[in-house]
Amino acid sequence: MTENEVKLLGLIKEYGFEDDNPEFYYYAYDVVDGITFISSASDVVEDNNWYVDIFNTDPIIRFYEFGQVQGLLNTLEKNILKK
Repeated sequence: MTENEVKLLGLIKEYGFEDDNPEFYYYAYDVVDGITFISSASDVVEDNNWYVDIFNTDPIIRFYEFGQVQGLLNTLEKNILKK
């Protein structure tokens, strides 16, 4: 997926922690506590091919297609019980 598609999913740009690369960034979105979507880091993206992981899973759960992430996010958000 493209960087623009990552933005369309609602992921927010976060700046990294690499002191030697001030342009290092990634995108993240907390659906609920414990479920975070995080993009590839800008320094590993080639030809504007981004991916999105569900953060901190073992094994890694990774998506390359916009529609798959959009569908999963819609399903998760639709089923959140409000307090």
